[in-house]
Amino acid sequence: MDHLLYFDYNQKSSVLLIAFFHAILFSFLLWRKGIRENRKHSKWLAAFILLGGLYLCPFMCGYGGWYSKKSYREFLFFIPFQQLFLLGPVFFFYVKTRLNRDSIFTRKDTLHFLPAIAYLAYSLIVFITDKLLLEEFYFYADGRDKDLAFWYQMAGLISMLFYLLLSLRHYLRYRQMVLQEVSYADEIAFKWIQHFAIAFSLILMLRVLFFILNPEWGQFGSKYWYYLCFSTLLLYISITGYSATVKTAVSLDAQLLLGLGPPGADRGREADPEEAEEARALREWRAKITRLLETEEVYRNPNLTLTDLARSLDTNRNIVSRVINQEFGMNFNDFVNEKRAAAVIVKLKNGEHHTNTLLGIALDCGFNSKTTFNRAFKKHTGSTPRQFIAQNKL
Repeated sequence: MDHLLYFDYNQKSSVLLIAFFHAILFSFLLWRKGIRENRKHSKWLAAFILLGGLYLCPFMCGYGGWYSKKSYREFLFFIPFQQLFLLGPVFFFYVKTRLNRDSIFTRKDTLHFLPAIAYLAYSLIVFITDKLLLEEFYFYADGRDKDLAFWYQMAGLISMLFYLLLSLRHYLRYRQMVLQEVSYADEIAFKWIQHFAIAFSLILMLRVLFFILNPEWGQFGSKYWYYLCFSTLLLYISITGYSATVKTAVSLDAQLLLGLGPPGADRGREADPEEAEEARALREWRAKITRLLETEEVYRNPNLTLTDLARSLDTNRNIVSRVINQEFGMNFNDFVNEKRAAAVIVKLKNGEHHTNTLLGIALDCGFNSKTTFNRAFKKHTGSTPRQFIAQNKL
């Protein structure tokens, strides 16, 4: 007679059991964090990790011997553990809310979840038909879990790949906007988003490799390496995602998400008969911006934004952005950091590095971290600060 809580605690099942409870724990912690700190992205990440934990369930139970026992197997068959149509959308909405804290979930956004709802409805129909109406297997006459059906696994893989690409496009557009909007873009590089996307990509690559090596899903126990790799990636996502702290930049403009480009970008206007006059006006604004930077040194503000600069010039941000893009040939972030690098060079030539640290000089010129300073300095001079000092014998 089967024990109610029977579970074979062997090496494989125990590792997956630990990974499963780890996912449940971090999902709870992230959800609580999202509620306490009003962070939408924490809730989406909690949902993603929970789905990852549920994804492991059939294999954990299989190694634990549950599928070899009829009473357990017939119960597990009707639980849709693997919500493959949910993983992609949840990942996408995590990226959206992580990048833009003001992102709002609209009624239109629910369309992303229709395939998952349809699969849940299908699972419910299977349960009602086989368990309640017929009291015998019709859908499960072949004795195979519907979650592991080839069509569903392939459709889920395609869905996740689609949402990965959609998320990357969203991220790249956001990054483009940030470079046009703030002077501290390196502090908002969102390395965690990149790392999360890489981890998610690895999951998909592992999934493709699994398909190649095991197209019929036979003898899943021989592919333990796949579940171990998946568990490791899920462990990384949960721990790193929970501890990741990212500086918030600016709220995303709706037009950016629609692909209309960053604020101040040339929007393909119709031919202007007064182009010469417009070009003259842009040159005048270039002179005003240069004069402001030289006299007031606004670049020394480490949190300087395009809006701040426009306010100082008593104009709108679109004009300033256009002048920087067209007249200086740079985005706002590079433009301000070039001015900061130039200010550092002046101080180095004055010998201030003999009485102050390089980081101290950088901070005084508006940089807010050593990493940003080194990267910007090398980009605009072709050498590191110390190489510059040595080359110029300062």
